[in-house]
Amino acid sequence: MGVVGAGRVGAVLGAALQLAGHEVVATSAVSEASLARAADLLAGVPVLPVDDVVRAADLVLLTVPDDALAELVTGLAATGAFRRGALVAHTSGRHGLAVLEPAGCLPLALHPVLPFAGTHVDLHRLHGTAFGVTAPEPLRPVAEALVVEMGGEPVWLTEAQRPLWHAALAHGANHLTTLVASSADLLRAAGVQQPGQVLGPLLGAALDGVLRAGDAALTGPVARGDAGTVRAHLDVLAQVAPEVLPSYVAMARLTADRAIASGRLSPDRAWALLEVLGSVPR
Repeated sequence: MGVVGAGRVGAVLGAALQLAGHEVVATSAVSEASLARAADLLAGVPVLPVDDVVRAADLVLLTVPDDALAELVTGLAATGAFRRGALVAHTSGRHGLAVLEPAGCLPLALHPVLPFAGTHVDLHRLHGTAFGVTAPEPLRPVAEALVVEMGGEPVWLTEAQRPLWHAALAHGANHLTTLVASSADLLRAAGVQQPGQVLGPLLGAALDGVLRAGDAALTGPVARGDAGTVRAHLDVLAQVAPEVLPSYVAMARLTADRAIASGRLSPDRAWALLEVLGSVPR
Protein backbone atom coordinates (compact mmCIF):
# COMPACT_ATOMS: atom_id res chain seq x y z
CA MET A 1 0.00 0.00 0.00
CA GLY A 2 0.97 3.63 -0.46
CA VAL A 3 -0.01 6.56 1.75
CA VAL A 4 -0.57 9.89 0.03
CA GLY A 5 -0.13 12.48 2.74
CA ALA A 6 1.79 11.64 5.90
CA GLY A 7 -0.30 14.04 7.94
CA ARG A 8 -1.88 13.24 11.28
CA VAL A 9 -4.39 10.84 9.70
CA GLY A 10 -2.31 9.26 6.95
CA ALA A 11 0.73 8.43 9.02
CA VAL A 12 -1.37 6.85 11.78
CA LEU A 13 -3.61 4.79 9.50
CA GLY A 14 -0.61 3.69 7.46
CA ALA A 15 1.09 2.56 10.65
CA ALA A 16 -2.06 0.76 11.81
CA LEU A 17 -2.33 -1.17 8.55
CA GLN A 18 1.39 -1.88 8.64
CA LEU A 19 0.95 -3.41 12.09
CA ALA A 20 -1.89 -5.50 10.65
CA GLY A 21 0.51 -7.01 8.11
CA HIS A 22 0.20 -4.75 5.08
CA GLU A 23 3.39 -3.61 3.37
CA VAL A 24 3.65 0.17 3.12
CA VAL A 25 5.87 0.67 0.09
CA ALA A 26 5.89 4.47 -0.03
CA THR A 27 4.45 7.65 1.40
CA SER A 28 4.45 11.31 0.45
CA ALA A 29 5.37 14.18 2.75
CA VAL A 30 6.27 17.82 2.16
CA SER A 31 6.24 19.78 5.41
CA GLU A 32 8.78 19.26 8.18
CA ALA A 33 6.00 18.00 10.44
CA SER A 34 4.87 15.41 7.88
CA LEU A 35 8.44 14.27 7.27
CA ALA A 36 8.92 13.87 11.03
CA ARG A 37 5.67 11.86 11.32
CA ALA A 38 6.69 9.61 8.44
CA ALA A 39 10.05 8.97 10.07
CA ASP A 40 8.38 8.20 13.41
CA LEU A 41 5.31 6.20 12.45
CA LEU A 42 6.43 4.78 9.09
CA ALA A 43 10.12 4.27 9.82
CA GLY A 44 12.05 3.03 6.82
CA VAL A 45 9.24 3.71 4.34
CA PRO A 46 10.52 5.70 1.33
CA VAL A 47 9.17 9.24 1.00
CA LEU A 48 8.41 9.78 -2.69
CA PRO A 49 6.52 12.22 -4.92
CA VAL A 50 2.77 11.63 -4.91
CA ASP A 51 2.53 10.10 -8.39
CA ASP A 52 5.35 7.65 -7.57
CA VAL A 53 3.56 6.60 -4.39
CA VAL A 54 0.39 5.87 -6.37
CA ARG A 55 2.23 3.97 -9.11
CA ALA A 56 3.93 1.74 -6.54
CA ALA A 57 0.79 0.67 -4.67
CA ASP A 58 -1.97 -1.91 -5.05
CA LEU A 59 -3.85 -0.12 -2.25
CA VAL A 60 -3.66 3.69 -2.27
CA LEU A 61 -4.72 5.60 0.84
CA LEU A 62 -5.51 9.25 0.06
CA THR A 63 -5.45 11.35 3.25
CA VAL A 64 -5.59 14.90 1.96
CA PRO A 65 -8.01 17.75 2.91
CA ASP A 66 -11.56 17.37 1.58
CA ASP A 67 -11.35 20.34 -0.76
CA ALA A 68 -8.12 19.07 -2.33
CA LEU A 69 -9.29 15.51 -2.97
CA ALA A 70 -11.14 15.91 -6.28
CA GLU A 71 -8.33 17.87 -7.93
CA LEU A 72 -5.74 15.38 -6.69
CA VAL A 73 -7.63 12.37 -8.06
CA THR A 74 -8.29 14.06 -11.40
CA GLY A 75 -4.66 15.10 -11.75
CA LEU A 76 -3.28 11.66 -10.92
CA ALA A 77 -5.75 10.00 -13.28
CA ALA A 78 -4.67 12.32 -16.10
CA THR A 79 -1.07 11.13 -15.71
CA GLY A 80 -2.08 7.47 -15.63
CA ALA A 81 -0.65 7.03 -12.15
CA PHE A 82 -3.28 4.61 -10.82
CA ARG A 83 -2.67 0.91 -11.38
CA ARG A 84 -5.38 -1.04 -13.17
CA GLY A 85 -7.38 -2.93 -10.55
CA ALA A 86 -5.88 -1.06 -7.60
CA LEU A 87 -7.89 -0.27 -4.50
CA VAL A 88 -8.12 3.47 -3.84
CA ALA A 89 -9.44 4.61 -0.46
CA HIS A 90 -9.86 8.11 0.88
CA THR A 91 -10.52 9.27 4.44
CA SER A 92 -12.82 12.22 3.72
CA GLY A 93 -16.03 12.44 5.70
CA ARG A 94 -17.78 14.62 3.15
CA HIS A 95 -16.98 12.69 -0.03
CA GLY A 96 -18.15 9.27 -1.06
CA LEU A 97 -17.24 7.22 -4.11
CA ALA A 98 -18.05 9.69 -6.89
CA VAL A 99 -14.90 11.72 -6.22
CA LEU A 100 -12.81 8.62 -7.02
CA GLU A 101 -14.45 7.85 -10.39
CA PRO A 102 -11.68 9.48 -12.49
CA ALA A 103 -9.18 7.00 -11.01
CA GLY A 104 -10.93 4.09 -12.73
CA CYS A 105 -10.02 1.86 -9.79
CA LEU A 106 -11.78 0.02 -6.98
CA PRO A 107 -13.09 2.81 -4.71
CA LEU A 108 -13.51 2.91 -0.94
CA ALA A 109 -14.47 5.76 1.40
CA LEU A 110 -13.20 5.19 4.96
CA HIS A 111 -13.71 8.11 7.35
CA PRO A 112 -12.33 7.59 10.88
CA VAL A 113 -14.25 9.43 13.62
CA LEU A 114 -11.27 10.48 15.71
CA PRO A 115 -9.45 13.78 16.36
CA PHE A 116 -5.96 12.63 15.38
CA ALA A 117 -2.86 13.86 17.17
CA GLY A 118 -0.57 12.19 14.66
CA THR A 119 1.35 10.15 17.26
CA HIS A 120 1.63 6.56 18.44
CA VAL A 121 -1.11 7.32 20.98
CA ASP A 122 -3.61 7.34 18.12
CA LEU A 123 -2.84 3.71 17.34
CA HIS A 124 -4.38 2.74 20.67
CA ARG A 125 -7.24 5.20 20.33
CA LEU A 126 -8.25 3.65 17.01
CA HIS A 127 -9.57 0.57 18.80
CA GLY A 128 -13.34 0.84 18.83
CA THR A 129 -13.36 4.02 16.73
CA ALA A 130 -16.22 4.31 14.24
CA PHE A 131 -15.41 4.62 10.54
CA GLY A 132 -17.97 6.02 8.12
CA VAL A 133 -17.72 3.52 5.26
CA THR A 134 -19.08 3.68 1.73
CA ALA A 135 -18.17 0.97 -0.77
CA PRO A 136 -19.64 -0.82 -3.79
CA GLU A 137 -21.47 -3.94 -2.71
CA PRO A 138 -18.77 -6.36 -3.95
CA LEU A 139 -16.11 -4.43 -1.99
CA ARG A 140 -17.94 -4.25 1.33
CA PRO A 141 -16.00 -7.23 2.76
CA VAL A 142 -12.72 -5.56 1.75
CA ALA A 143 -13.70 -2.24 3.33
CA GLU A 144 -14.88 -3.97 6.51
CA ALA A 145 -11.65 -5.98 6.74
CA LEU A 146 -9.48 -2.87 6.42
CA VAL A 147 -11.43 -1.03 9.11
CA VAL A 148 -11.37 -4.00 11.48
CA GLU A 149 -7.63 -4.45 10.89
CA MET A 150 -7.11 -0.87 12.05
CA GLY A 151 -9.16 -1.61 15.18
CA GLY A 152 -12.22 0.30 14.02
CA GLU A 153 -15.93 -0.39 13.70
CA PRO A 154 -17.60 0.22 10.30
CA VAL A 155 -20.70 2.41 10.08
CA TRP A 156 -22.22 1.89 6.65
CA LEU A 157 -23.31 5.00 4.76
CA THR A 158 -24.76 5.71 1.33
CA GLU A 159 -23.21 8.32 -0.92
CA ALA A 160 -26.08 10.71 -0.16
CA GLN A 161 -25.75 10.33 3.62
CA ARG A 162 -22.10 11.36 3.85
CA PRO A 163 -22.45 15.19 3.82
CA LEU A 164 -24.96 15.08 6.71
CA TRP A 165 -22.81 12.52 8.54
CA HIS A 166 -19.82 14.84 8.26
CA ALA A 167 -21.82 17.94 9.23
CA ALA A 168 -23.08 16.18 12.36
CA LEU A 169 -19.59 15.16 13.43
CA ALA A 170 -18.05 18.56 12.71
CA HIS A 171 -20.90 20.30 14.55
CA GLY A 172 -20.34 18.11 17.58
CA ALA A 173 -16.56 17.79 17.78
CA ASN A 174 -15.15 20.91 16.13
CA HIS A 175 -17.69 23.29 17.61
CA LEU A 176 -17.26 21.60 20.99
CA THR A 177 -13.56 22.45 20.89
CA THR A 178 -14.36 26.07 20.08
CA LEU A 179 -17.06 26.20 22.75
CA VAL A 180 -14.84 24.78 25.50
CA ALA A 181 -11.88 26.98 24.59
CA SER A 182 -14.16 30.02 24.61
CA SER A 183 -15.60 29.03 28.00
CA ALA A 184 -12.07 28.63 29.37
CA ASP A 185 -11.18 32.12 28.13
CA LEU A 186 -14.19 33.57 29.94
CA LEU A 187 -13.20 31.83 33.16
CA ARG A 188 -9.69 33.27 32.88
CA ALA A 189 -11.24 36.70 32.41
CA ALA A 190 -13.20 36.03 35.63
CA GLY A 191 -9.93 35.36 37.47
CA VAL A 192 -9.84 31.56 37.35
CA GLN A 193 -6.23 30.43 36.97
CA GLN A 194 -6.92 26.80 36.05
CA PRO A 195 -10.17 26.71 34.04
CA GLY A 196 -9.61 23.09 33.08
CA GLN A 197 -10.05 22.02 36.70
CA VAL A 198 -13.42 23.77 36.79
CA LEU A 199 -14.65 22.65 33.39
CA GLY A 200 -13.44 19.04 33.46
CA PRO A 201 -15.98 17.57 35.89
CA LEU A 202 -18.80 19.79 34.60
CA LEU A 203 -18.32 19.02 30.92
CA GLY A 204 -17.59 15.36 31.57
CA ALA A 205 -20.88 14.98 33.43
CA ALA A 206 -22.76 16.96 30.77
CA LEU A 207 -21.37 14.81 27.94
CA ASP A 208 -22.15 11.60 29.79
CA GLY A 209 -25.65 12.83 30.53
CA VAL A 210 -26.57 13.85 27.01
CA LEU A 211 -25.17 10.64 25.49
CA ARG A 212 -27.30 8.60 27.91
CA ALA A 213 -30.45 10.71 28.11
CA GLY A 214 -30.46 13.23 25.24
CA ASP A 215 -32.48 16.39 25.88
CA ALA A 216 -33.62 15.03 29.24
CA ALA A 217 -30.14 15.90 30.53
CA LEU A 218 -30.63 19.63 29.89
CA THR A 219 -30.03 21.85 32.91
CA GLY A 220 -29.21 25.51 33.44
CA PRO A 221 -30.99 28.85 33.11
CA VAL A 222 -32.28 28.38 29.56
CA ALA A 223 -33.86 25.01 30.32
CA ARG A 224 -35.43 26.53 33.46
CA GLY A 225 -36.62 29.65 31.65
CA ASP A 226 -34.64 31.98 33.95
CA ALA A 227 -34.86 35.05 31.75
CA GLY A 228 -33.28 37.36 34.34
CA THR A 229 -30.17 35.19 34.60
CA VAL A 230 -29.81 35.00 30.84
CA ARG A 231 -30.20 38.80 30.66
CA ALA A 232 -27.31 39.14 33.12
CA HIS A 233 -25.22 36.81 30.97
CA LEU A 234 -25.88 38.89 27.87
CA ASP A 235 -24.99 42.11 29.67
CA VAL A 236 -21.64 40.87 30.96
CA LEU A 237 -20.71 39.22 27.68
CA ALA A 238 -21.46 42.44 25.80
CA GLN A 239 -18.97 44.20 28.06
CA VAL A 240 -16.23 41.58 28.46
CA ALA A 241 -16.40 39.35 25.37
CA PRO A 242 -18.67 40.82 22.69
CA GLU A 243 -17.26 38.36 20.14
CA VAL A 244 -18.84 35.52 22.16
CA LEU A 245 -22.28 37.13 22.40
CA PRO A 246 -23.68 35.99 19.00
CA SER A 247 -22.72 32.35 19.60
CA TYR A 248 -24.16 32.41 23.14
CA VAL A 249 -27.46 33.77 21.82
CA ALA A 250 -27.58 31.28 18.94
CA MET A 251 -26.94 28.31 21.23
CA ALA A 252 -29.40 29.63 23.84
CA ARG A 253 -32.12 29.89 21.18
CA LEU A 254 -31.45 26.35 19.97
CA THR A 255 -31.35 25.09 23.56
CA ALA A 256 -34.69 26.79 24.28
CA ASP A 257 -36.23 25.23 21.17
CA ARG A 258 -35.09 21.78 22.20
CA ALA A 259 -36.16 22.31 25.81
CA ILE A 260 -39.65 23.33 24.67
CA ALA A 261 -39.93 20.43 22.20
CA SER A 262 -38.88 17.91 24.85
CA GLY A 263 -41.23 19.31 27.48
CA ARG A 264 -38.41 20.56 29.72
CA LEU A 265 -39.48 24.18 29.29
CA SER A 266 -43.11 25.33 29.23
CA PRO A 267 -44.14 27.83 26.53
CA ASP A 268 -45.24 30.27 29.27
CA ARG A 269 -41.79 30.37 30.85
CA ALA A 270 -40.13 30.38 27.45
CA TRP A 271 -41.88 33.60 26.40
CA ALA A 272 -39.87 35.95 28.60
CA LEU A 273 -36.66 34.08 27.84
CA LEU A 274 -37.14 34.30 24.07
CA GLU A 275 -38.00 37.98 24.44
CA VAL A 276 -34.66 38.58 26.16
CA LEU A 277 -32.76 36.63 23.49
CA GLY A 278 -34.64 38.51 20.78
CA SER A 279 -33.43 41.83 22.18
CA VAL A 280 -29.91 41.09 20.91
CA PRO A 281 -29.46 42.16 17.26
CA ARG A 282 -28.76 39.26 14.95
